[in-house]
Amino acid sequence: MSIRILFLGETVGRPGIEALKKALKDLKEEAKVDFVVANGEGATGGFGIGKNHALQLLNLGINVITTGEKTYYKKEMVEHIATNSRILRPANYPAKNPGRGFRVFKVGETRVAIITLLGNSDFPRTHLANPFIAVSSIIEKIKSDSDAIVVQFHASTTAEKQTMAAYLDGKVAAVIGTHSKILTADAKILEHKTAMITDNGRCGSALSVGGFESKTEIERFITQVPSRSLEVYDNLELQGVIVEIDEFGKAQNIETIRHPVAYEKGLKSS
Repeated sequence: MSIRILFLGETVGRPGIEALKKALKDLKEEAKVDFVVANGEGATGGFGIGKNHALQLLNLGINVITTGEKTYYKKEMVEHIATNSRILRPANYPAKNPGRGFRVFKVGETRVAIITLLGNSDFPRTHLANPFIAVSSIIEKIKSDSDAIVVQFHASTTAEKQTMAAYLDGKVAAVIGTHSKILTADAKILEHKTAMITDNGRCGSALSVGGFESKTEIERFITQVPSRSLEVYDNLELQGVIVEIDEFGKAQNIETIRHPVAYEKGLKSS
């Protein structure tokens, strides 16, 4: 029997949380989703994720939260992630770091292993183990205890994400790219039945720069003066992909999701 997993793009601040509050339940029902994986990297103001926001996302119906280079930006998460196995940090962080980088979950009768990794390119604050070598070791470790394996690869460059998908074709059911917060147009099933997309977008404002107010982002590029990105509520959407996986742990289908969220300015509930 096949299962359907929804991979939501990065939650960008309070607007992203608002979109999830208003629309995730309906989306799950309409799309007949069995399990939800969401990148929570930017849930707290767009930069990292705090404990309260993580718990809020889980309470809204997300089964697993993945992170990235901002995993430990919020101090309380350093302690909390060690005790909450539904929040995953990249598996190629040092082994003794708080938290875990993979876990096997039961989705109905199917054992699904979720692995998350951080790319090496263009992350000047992190210098992690090679994700290609790390993922090979993890797959060998967990494949006998899993019916299907999926990888969420939080990486900056399209080249690194596409290379990872090619590398893992036939070894895992899906390789889902995150970080760029742009829903790419290359969702497909590879030759050996691995689903992939370079980036699964964002949950938040679709009429923005990565979920943030355009004016501030433009000014920073022009002046080179650091400034705080501002959250924006214009045209909220839930973006991501749904991957259908068969009983043999192979991808049968991948479809992109752009789910508009009705939102009236001034009525924030987050």
